[in-house]
Formats: sequence, C-alpha cells, structure tokens
Amino acid sequence: SSSESISVPMIPLGLKETKELDLLAPLKDLISEHYGEEGILFEKEIKEFMELRQAMRTPSRNEAGLELLMEYYNQLYFFDSRFFPPTKSLGVFFHWYDSLTGVPSHQRALAFEKGSVLFNIGALHTQIGARQDRASLPGLNQAIDAFQKAAGAFNYLKENFSNAPSLDMSAASLNMLVRLMVAQVQECVFEKMTLLRAQHDFLARLQLAQEAARVEDVYSLVHQTMTQAHVKDYVPFSWTTMVHVKSEHFKALSHYFAAIALCDCPVASDAELPEHEKAFIQFHVTMPEGPSLHVLLQDPEERRKLGKAHLKKAIMKHEEAMRIHGLCKILRKMDILQEVLSFAHKRSLSKYSEIDHEEDFFETGDAPDIHPKTHQKPEIKSPNFSQVKVTDLFHRLGPLSVFSAKNKWYPARRVHLMRGENGFGFTLRGDSPVLIAGVIPGGCAAEAGLKEGDYIISVNGKDCKWSKHAEVVQLLKSTGEEGVEISVITLQGSEAPKAADKKAAAMSSGSGMLKSNKENSRKSLMNSKSASTLLVWSKKSKRSKKSTYGVPFTAVGDNEAMY
Repeated sequence: SSSESISVPMIPLGLKETKELDLLAPLKDLISEHYGEEGILFEKEIKEFMELRQAMRTPSRNEAGLELLMEYYNQLYFFDSRFFPPTKSLGVFFHWYDSLTGVPSHQRALAFEKGSVLFNIGALHTQIGARQDRASLPGLNQAIDAFQKAAGAFNYLKENFSNAPSLDMSAASLNMLVRLMVAQVQECVFEKMTLLRAQHDFLARLQLAQEAARVEDVYSLVHQTMTQAHVKDYVPFSWTTMVHVKSEHFKALSHYFAAIALCDCPVASDAELPEHEKAFIQFHVTMPEGPSLHVLLQDPEERRKLGKAHLKKAIMKHEEAMRIHGLCKILRKMDILQEVLSFAHKRSLSKYSEIDHEEDFFETGDAPDIHPKTHQKPEIKSPNFSQVKVTDLFHRLGPLSVFSAKNKWYPARRVHLMRGENGFGFTLRGDSPVLIAGVIPGGCAAEAGLKEGDYIISVNGKDCKWSKHAEVVQLLKSTGEEGVEISVITLQGSEAPKAADKKAAAMSSGSGMLKSNKENSRKSLMNSKSASTLLVWSKKSKRSKKSTYGVPFTAVGDNEAMY
C-alpha cells in the first residue's frame, strides 16, 4: 500500500507582489509641515520604515517570514496614525499586483496596503501548509494549523476591508479562499484518521467512511463557489478541476470504506451488536433497502450484498474522478495525483472482484450515500497580531494621543516663568505630555500667557513630550532665581469645544479614499476608547484628554497638584 501514504497535493497561493516605494520626500515634508519638526532629523526612521517594507516584499516561507509580515502590518497602525490626516492625502500610491491574475492596482488609501499585507499573511500560511510532510502526524498537525490560520487571515480581511480595487481581495474571492482552506483542513483531518485508526474494526471503518463523506461535502461546496459567475473566469482552471476531482475521489472513498466495514469486518458479537446498530442507524443518508438493520448486521450474505452495492458506486466515482482529472492539462502532468487516483480505483476493483460470486443472480442495488460526519471540525483561526510586538518607529514625534495626524496644534510658544510667592500659579495633570489643567488668575503663569489646556513639551530645553508627571514637576522645582523656560503647545479646537462641533469633526474625519471602506469609516471612532475592540491595530488605548479642558483650576483632582 505504498501509494496509500502518498499525500494528494494541496493548493497553495502565490503572494501578492508590490512595487518599491520611496517615502523619503513625502514624509519629510509632512513632518516639517504638520509636526513643525525638521524633516531631515527623521531620515533614519524613514529609512528604517522603508527597509522594513522592502524586506516584507520577499518574506521567507517560514515562521520568520510570517513574523516579518506581522511586524510590518503592526507598524502600519502607527504609520496610519502619524501620517494620514483625515482631510489630506500623503500623495503616495501603493501599487500591488493581483495574486492570481497579476493585474496591477494602485490606491492612495493605506487600507489597501494593510489589506494586501494581510492577504500575504494568509497566502504564506497556505504555502507553509502545502509544504508539510503529511505522511506523519506532526506534519499533518502543522498543515492543519497553517490552513486554519490561512482561513482566519482571509476571513478577517473579508470582514474588515471592503471595496478593494483588486479581484483577489473581493468578498467573493475571499469567501472562496476561506472555503478552500477549510476543505484542505478537512482533508488533513481525514488523513489523520487513516494514520491513527490503523485498527481494522467495524466502527473505525464506518468513521473513516463518514470522514471521507465530510471531505467530499466541503469540496463540493468549494466547487460550487468556484463555478459562480463572478469567480469562475478568475479562478485557475486547474484549481476548479482539482477541487472537483477531490470531491469525486472522496465520495468514492466513503463508499469504499463502507464496503470494507461490511465485508472485511467480522459479524458483531451479541455484546457489540447494540453499539454497531447505533452507529449504523446514523450511517446512511437514507436507509438501505432490504432486511432490518438487526438482520443485515448479523447476516454475512446481506452484508456482502450491501458492500457490493457500495463498491459499485465507489468504482463509478473513481472513474468520474479520473475522467475529470484527464480534462485538465496541468493536472495531467501531476503524476502524484494520477497515482493516488488510479491506486484507489484499482483497490476498489480488486475488492469488487474478490467479493463478486459467479452465482450472484441478484441485481446489485443502488447504495445510499453516507452521512458526512467529522470528529474534528476545522477552526477559522483569526490572526493574532499581538504575538509580534513592535515599537512605533516615529515615537520621537511624541505621544500619539496628542501628536497624531488627526490633531492640529498652534506653533509652540516659549514662555519664561518666575516663581512667585504661591509657586508658578498653575495646576498640572497627566503624563506624557503633561497638561496644564488650570491657571490661577493673576498668578505668574497667567501673566506669562499660559492657558488651561496647554501641553508642556519642554522645560529649559529638555524635551518633555514623553515625560511623566513627576519628572516635569522635578524639573520645575529645581529652577532657581533665574526662573524657568518652558515650551507649550495648544491643540486647535481644544479651546473648550462645543459638543456639536466635536460631532461634526468626528463625522467628517471618515472621508478617506475608499468611501465605504470600513477602515476609513472607523477613523472617526479611533478617537474613542471603544475603537480598541474594533480593530486590532488600535489596541493602544488613547487617554481622552478632552475632559480636562473645562475643569476650573480650583477643582483639583487626585492626580493634580498646584505648583
């Protein structure tokens, strides 16, 4: 049975390819224009980001390659928050080629870049799955894991991105790919059963027949999906044929194992009979004609008759699988598939001739189909983005809660403060950046022009964007007679915004490139904490600082103090 251990080939996906991207000039411009920083000072970070993107174009076909794609994907969350203002485009086009047709598409929306990377994470999982040695249990388990993760990536893409400009990322294609991956998992589960259930008892054989029927079921569904109008012209003919061949092949196997269970296994003892009957009642889709189950299971001749009917059906299906296989030039070149199909066909033929008696005058009936059933349902495993930790390459620009593409602020003001009898005359709140929560009328801070809602970004020339509350307080306290020089910024629109304005701003911030893209429509939600549950790349919680603007300085909270 050397051919029995030969694994039928699986279908892997090619990765989407992309053009190189030069971000140096557009990012330097945006940094100086939006952040008021010298763009040239961030060349190192920009180059590092470009190198990561360059490496991500050709990942190795293993765990390291997956990690690289995940790292870039996670980095895009920060990239989006830093450089994609809701109202203005970065002016860069992302070019990607369709995985199946090679047709190029381009878009300005970062959602297209994210979606394409996510597609490649799925595609890379399919390649890892198809490469495993499925003749061993560890290899099978790894293949199952890889195909389940591929299904999860395509499913996540389908649910979170819409209006993709390329066909491979359309909802119909992704739906087909999820189903194809689920079918490949189910096939691996069947192979796992044949490895584990080497014992030749009646119940194990029935179970194998039902597992095979389940594989046939899922491949039939994939075949239906592939032959739909808008998918048919796009999916390679070799895929559609392979899926069709597999559905026929596994249907044949389900009937073959049913026949083996009936003809090769000894008749049940009285002790085993109730269990055998129970399994057999749920085995066929419709009850076989002829005697009652009780009689059938205990009469070797009746078992042979039904077994013969199953084999007749198996042989028909084997022949159909071989016929369909012959229609596709690409598949005809695949010796392995040819070998597996003809081995299974010959095995059923020799079994048939073995149990066929010359004196059989009965007409071999039509065996009912086998009820599909699996002991291991495929799981669709969503990508776990948190397994690859990344730090924001552009963190020097300051905390994202303030220094992001969606916020605007007035140019930094430098203020010289002298300590009065009552200190500087303001209250501070929060960390990185520390906020001026209140200003005492007539105090030093008020006279110097500091306002409630200002953020302290430096003290005596030391950058304080990321500083903790205590660090800023320490810097302020250590000033002597000469006073202290502090730089502050005021967010535009933070001058006690009205609720209606806030709502309008949130509404307009969703209009990116892809109008109905869920990514963009969620940008307005990114301001709120609830967004962190919506999208994995908005995990970093954004502290809402708005609440502090309207606080009078006298209402000093627990985490505020007067200075």
